[in-house]
Amino acid sequence: MALADPDHNQRIDALETRIAFQDQTIEELNAALTEQWKTIDLLSKKLAMLEEQVRSGSYIADPSTERPPPHY
Repeated sequence: MALADPDHNQRIDALETRIAFQDQTIEELNAALTEQWKTIDLLSKKLAMLEEQVRSGSYIADPSTERPPPHY
């Protein structure tokens, strides 16, 4: 069996390094995506709660407790 030439070894090292960086990037992207889905889930729940409040009419504040707008 013939020995691998130095250029071949350099190319393999470069590919291994590239794969290591790609693995790290994939892990970082996965973490970011997981965090975004948690945020989306929380916002979806809040939106559903607000929609329910609007439907039930409980979102309207008592006018006597409201301060007048700043332009008054």
